Amino acid sequence: MTAGTVLISGAGVAGPALALGLRRRGFDVTVVERAPALRTGGYKVDVRGSGVTALKLMGVYEQARAVDVGMQRITYVKRDGRPIAELPADLLMGRRGDDIEVLRGDLGEILYAASAADTEYVFGDSIAGLADGPDGVDVTFERAAPRRFDLVVGADGLHSAVRRLVFGPEHQFVRHLGVYVGTLPLSEPVDDPGEALMYNTPGRLISVHPSRDHALLAFIFRGPAIPGFDHRDTALHRRVLLRAYGKDRSWRVPEFLEKVREADDLYFDSVSRVALPSWSRGRITLLGDAAASVSLFGDGSSMAMAGAQTLANALRDADPETALRRYEAEHRRRTGAKGRAARFAAALIVPSTRPGIAFRNAAARVALRTEKQAA
Repeated sequence: MTAGTVLISGAGVAGPALALGLRRRGFDVTVVERAPALRTGGYKVDVRGSGVTALKLMGVYEQARAVDVGMQRITYVKRDGRPIAELPADLLMGRRGDDIEVLRGDLGEILYAASAADTEYVFGDSIAGLADGPDGVDVTFERAAPRRFDLVVGADGLHSAVRRLVFGPEHQFVRHLGVYVGTLPLSEPVDDPGEALMYNTPGRLISVHPSRDHALLAFIFRGPAIPGFDHRDTALHRRVLLRAYGKDRSWRVPEFLEKVREADDLYFDSVSRVALPSWSRGRITLLGDAAASVSLFGDGSSMAMAGAQTLANALRDADPETALRRYEAEHRRRTGAKGRAARFAAALIVPSTRPGIAFRNAAARVALRTEKQAA
């Protein structure tokens, strides 16, 4: 595709990664983001495999490595806080070589800073309408004046507005996987900056993870789909979390639930899988979680950056139709494997029964012994 104008919806990880790749290939890029400013903080993400390769190709790997959270081990604890089993974090999370673990907000800031000098970023606005034609896409916005672009990319996450406008309602493509996740920062340092603590009861997990200057708290639990669930309804999120954990008086659960009641930066969502028969329609395509998410269990940030590199390369070398077809064929091979592993990951992290928890803990001890013998 001859370098032209590209509109990207979403300034999380996928959007800035694609902006950086496209600008280096001569495209004029605009990124529109609903939030009034770049989102900071957030939960930690593993960057591995193709995600590491993408960071290196973008020239920002060392910057990302410098903000690695430094988690070295994971300790499972009993209801009184005593340890049950301990595992090296790299072993449990499948990390090796140059893989890193960073806060999602830190990763987004690095990609934004690398791309902002020659990319137009528009915050506090969103796409309201899309009309695809043979020579471009006419775009209307919630606030800005209409514009035309040669290509539009929806990199706007699990609850993508671009996907809804082009392909149809969310319920047609997003499948709840029976698990919810809530996260928030704790206003306290961790006892050991290299250790994460995990406490399980059947179908529920609470974990405390290290960060650079404070702890991160996560609730992951099993539950059926909530009718009319709204990912922006914080009051609903609090009610669901408190109902799921409210009867548990063990470990530090009551203390952590007070944090939920007080938090003004609670993140909460369904763990879901996105599945579409095609990611593109005309000159409009999807990237990252908008196209193929297995949220929480699918290496979403790594997949987003790898997909951005694949899409940028394809657009450099072919007409839009051919490029989008090539991008999807190559990147689906990566995301498909992640989707197939999701239920196993859920069973490992949130066993649904006490025997399941006991089996997981015993397996952790065996894995650690095996690792030590092999060393």
